[in-house]
Amino acid sequence: MTAILAIDQGTSGTKAIVVDDEDGTIAIAEETVRPTYLPGGGVEQNPHELLDSVLTAGRRAVSTAGRPIAAVALANQGETVLAWDETTGTPLSPAIVWQDRRAETICAELAEHGEAIARRTGLVLDPYFSAPKMAWLRRNLTREGVVTTTDTWLVHHLTGEFVTDAATASRSLIFDLDSAAWDGQLADWFSLGEERLPRIVAGDEVVGTTRAFGQETPVAGLIVDQQAALVAEACLEQGTAKCTYGTGAFLLANTGLAPVRSSAGLTTSVAWQAAGQTLYCVDGQVYTVASAVRWLQDLGLVQSATDLDALVATESEGVLCVPAFAGLAAPWWAPEATATISGMTLATRREHLVLAVLQGIAAQVTEVAALVGRDLGRPLGRLRADGGLTNSAALMQAQADIAQLPVDIYPNAHATPLGAAALARCALDPTISLKEAVGDWQPTTVYEPRWSEDRAQEFRTTWAQAATACATKGDHS
Repeated sequence: MTAILAIDQGTSGTKAIVVDDEDGTIAIAEETVRPTYLPGGGVEQNPHELLDSVLTAGRRAVSTAGRPIAAVALANQGETVLAWDETTGTPLSPAIVWQDRRAETICAELAEHGEAIARRTGLVLDPYFSAPKMAWLRRNLTREGVVTTTDTWLVHHLTGEFVTDAATASRSLIFDLDSAAWDGQLADWFSLGEERLPRIVAGDEVVGTTRAFGQETPVAGLIVDQQAALVAEACLEQGTAKCTYGTGAFLLANTGLAPVRSSAGLTTSVAWQAAGQTLYCVDGQVYTVASAVRWLQDLGLVQSATDLDALVATESEGVLCVPAFAGLAAPWWAPEATATISGMTLATRREHLVLAVLQGIAAQVTEVAALVGRDLGRPLGRLRADGGLTNSAALMQAQADIAQLPVDIYPNAHATPLGAAALARCALDPTISLKEAVGDWQPTTVYEPRWSEDRAQEFRTTWAQAATACATKGDHS
């Protein structure tokens, strides 16, 4: 048996695929989950809905595949937390989603420890990560049961075990990056020192078995979603990088066995643990990507993302967009920044605006790629890309032009579950390497830079000045 059920439990849905190392992806099932957005920055999910989506999507995929599975793998949201009863598995709180900002007061109280936290965890002190949300939950919702990330709860329902993987644990702010272990002092600072924390496991470890999808099956391949995509795209050596173009963009680069601390405010995490080694990655985010395209749709400038290439101009005619619709991340770190469009005249048409937005997205990714190169000590040589917006040739060409990097398009829409499946395959057969488990893939398209270096540098300089003006304006508002 070589078929593996790989489940990607995400923010807006759960995707389950059955993948066979000979036949490829043989079944796919998806279930929608709906976060609730509350006043004051709260974002919650119903834990029962998360579990039901995992079970339903998984069972549908297995049924469609019509063959036995050898393992179940699970990729998770990373920083979403809940309280639950360890005896019964019953949720004692809603799931507090990674986007939830209500723990800002917790982070403000710990500001004096910010540098020490960053040094030990590789992360910035921010409500995005799980420990502030765990502390907020304990302070405001319940002191009962255990409080963990959602992967621990889901795996407990599948296997009865109490575990999390190293990549997910490294997104918590209470995990020591160098020793790859929970840090008691950090936990104390977040008033979590008395909490029972799950055992940290490797991605290629069988953590238990489940009967949830038929016969008793090993569960392995636990990993956080963006790192799973890094695995799938074979970014297995130091200096290799991928960018996922979704609602936002996530650029991750493998830093090898060295937990490189970013000089630019990017975050450093465990990429994965496998074959007895801990590999690390550095990552940066662009907040507004597909959401910027939705803005174009809402204005009636495009009907859908599939229209972008048909409507885009070949030249922007001087129109410049900084699509900071939800603020700017590194290197500006200006959450209050707002978007700007400049350089318009009476000759400006919608196709110029569409290109300016796409170039603005590519320019932000380019800035992150440059910061990653600085942290690695050498520029990136090329960029692997996945996600829905890689279907836009105009965006991908703009990315290659502005970054002056070849962009390799990943040929599969399911990078995250495929990465988890590769780790599960290593768990089942420790004699194969992760590289063998991932297999070879060829890009569907390679976008080579068409702009000259001078033109790209001139654009980047002009665009960066506009972005800095946005960030400064946000500071003053």
